[in-house]
Amino acid sequence: MKSLITVFSICLFNLTLYGQDYKPMLSDVNEWQFLTCYQGNCAVIDLYFTDGDTIVNNQTHKILDGYHYISRSFLLREVVEDKQVFLTTNVNGVEREYLLYDFSLSIGDEMDMKNPYSPFPENGGMFTLTDIQELPLENGQLYKHYYFSPSPGNTQSDWDAVWIEGVGSLSLVTAPGGEPNYDEVGEVTCSFTNGEHIYANLDRIDGCDALLDVSSNVANPAVSLAFDEDAMVLENASEVVKVVIYDLNGRLIASEKNDHQQRLVISTAHVDKGIYILVVMDAFQQKTVFKVAIH
Repeated sequence: MKSLITVFSICLFNLTLYGQDYKPMLSDVNEWQFLTCYQGNCAVIDLYFTDGDTIVNNQTHKILDGYHYISRSFLLREVVEDKQVFLTTNVNGVEREYLLYDFSLSIGDEMDMKNPYSPFPENGGMFTLTDIQELPLENGQLYKHYYFSPSPGNTQSDWDAVWIEGVGSLSLVTAPGGEPNYDEVGEVTCSFTNGEHIYANLDRIDGCDALLDVSSNVANPAVSLAFDEDAMVLENASEVVKVVIYDLNGRLIASEKNDHQQRLVISTAHVDKGIYILVVMDAFQQKTVFKVAIH
């Protein structure tokens, strides 16, 4: 007889099941503010952000928007269990996927940096991870900072790169091998996750304020998940209109509608053992996501 065990309620795909030592980069709404200075003038801050979700090749992606990404053809996908973030692009009908970040690397490991659609070389060459430091960010939590230098023989790049888990590159998000430099391409100054202030660099600015209103995007916390034998039970579900279940490869396993029922029972008798993503949507397309293990 199968039963449901550990469940985590999370904002969209900000998954923590695989341990507290990794802080995912993608959440329901991500906001990065990016500063570039010209001849000492640092008055303009560019904004890029995640805005909604889409399914490509049966896998859920976040849509990257703002700054140079207004075409909405740049899609981010995070595999939390592998601590990796991918970029999928569709330009002129050609679809490509790039591994942008691998937060599972250890000091001394190398990575072939790809910087697609950025001012940096798309094939940035091999970089070596030279140091990892855990440093507190604006919310008081410790986040791993990854410091890279070009590997010997790298003829494409001659600068260092910096990543922060939960934030990404301190250069452009699509340039993990980019150099964070205000006076050149630019540098991330502020980062927010679901409106929460995560990262700030106040070297050239006075402070950070979120520019996005996420109140209409974040999930409704009133919906909760309980258990019964061979079933998942959603409580406080009167505003829920649809529930879908995906496996970890993004394949749709089940879909069920709700007609204003306060308590919604979803059978799992037909679902194989494994870990699944349960996405709960209301009439305004707000989402609550649960990760569940069935065995």
